[in-house]
Amino acid sequence: MNKRQALIAAALATVCAATTVSASAAEPAADKEKCFGIAKAGQNDCAAANGAHSCAGQSKTDNGAAEWKYVAKGTCEKAGGKTMAPSK
Repeated sequence: MNKRQALIAAALATVCAATTVSASAAEPAADKEKCFGIAKAGQNDCAAANGAHSCAGQSKTDNGAAEWKYVAKGTCEKAGGKTMAPSK
């Protein structure tokens, strides 16, 4: 790998890392709400409500009741989800 390729690879890695950290660390906007039961496998936004895992992207099944995603306020129930976490 020459110096130019190494520099480009390092720049891309930095951009990818910065995007991932800033997106996951940021709080949702005031016009968003948690919607349970609509996340597809591997597309949940954070930890499962039942404690099955503690990170985004770790859901194993589609539409798990304990899995959630941020959606625009007022759209959760229209999408078939619930705004309250399931009871344990």
